[in-house]
Amino acid sequence: QVQLVESGGGLVQAGGSLRLSCAASGSFFSINVMGWYRQAPGKQRELVATITSSGSTNYADSVKDRFTISRDNAKNTVSLQMNTLKPEDTAVYYCLADVRSYGPSRRYWGQGTQVTVSS
Repeated sequence: QVQLVESGGGLVQAGGSLRLSCAASGSFFSINVMGWYRQAPGKQRELVATITSSGSTNYADSVKDRFTISRDNAKNTVSLQMNTLKPEDTAVYYCLADVRSYGPSRRYWGQGTQVTVSS
């Protein structure tokens, strides 16, 4: 079993910054993709950013040039530095990890952390 534990959410004013972190633990061979999705009230969950084990990144257009994703493969952690936050960034942010264990790769999700940006 794999657990993803997120931290770093909170309340911030527009234009401010927050840093989210997520740590994966449990029994597995490797993690390919790690990343973040978010879900605002009444909306579908959407991609924020992902990063592969080799460092290739993918960002939603809405966060490019404001958010930066990074990971530490040795520690099985992924972080999201969020700058110039906007009220529309308000959402629950979920960490994900595509984990390789026995059998095919499987996607795990964290419990979510609330980010609220006030105007």
